[in-house]
Amino acid sequence: MEPIFYVMAILGCGDGSIDCTEARMVPARYQTMAQCRADLANRIAANTDVPYPVIGADCRRMGAQMAKAERKPSKG
Repeated sequence: MEPIFYVMAILGCGDGSIDCTEARMVPARYQTMAQCRADLANRIAANTDVPYPVIGADCRRMGAQMAKAERKPSKG
């Protein structure tokens, strides 16, 4: 099973940061959400060629995720 990691999407938005769409994915993986968020400003600055009036970024969780099942006591 693949571990969980975080990636960053560069977003292109209209004026007023509305109608944002994913313009590209940053080719980097982060071990934690905090590491990804710490790199937001650097990655936005490196992707100013996106043809939108406003550029943003979003950290996203990737990889396999398992749901935690809670066991209920059996009757019987």
